[in-house]
Amino acid sequence: MIKNINFLFVTFFGIGTIRYAPGTITSLITTILLFSSFHILNLPKTAVLIILIAIFLYSFLAVANYIKEDSDKDPKEVVIDEVIGQSIPIYLYEIAHGTSKNSKEAILFYIYIFVLFRFFDIKKPFPVSFFDKKFKNSFGVIMDDVVAGLYVVLTLIIFMIIKSKLFT
Repeated sequence: MIKNINFLFVTFFGIGTIRYAPGTITSLITTILLFSSFHILNLPKTAVLIILIAIFLYSFLAVANYIKEDSDKDPKEVVIDEVIGQSIPIYLYEIAHGTSKNSKEAILFYIYIFVLFRFFDIKKPFPVSFFDKKFKNSFGVIMDDVVAGLYVVLTLIIFMIIKSKLFT
């Protein structure tokens, strides 16, 4: 029973078992779920944060248990790390913009965040590649996506600074 629950968790309810682009599909579904949480259901940011922290903390144990007897220490069906990495820039975007934002602007930023996250997660620039190659355990599986998410945040901050300097 616990093994089945763990499988559902690390594969994000089986999405990781999809044959083609499970990471991209998981990132897209995460983006849609978070948009719905913030803009349709209007869930409190604190509630979303608590859920995301719980997912983050439990993922270390769940991934470690899932890969412990597997020779592949970062199997493609494990996609909970995409959920975490994609959630970081989206959540930070939401708290940075408070309650005053229109949904069209939010949709654009969610698209930018999705595309940038997939780019950094696939290309793995340093230090994303460091975590991916150096740590062959749950820490490495999760932290490379955390760093990719932080790269998205940094990229958007740089973009907004340049935009404010050039277009105001």
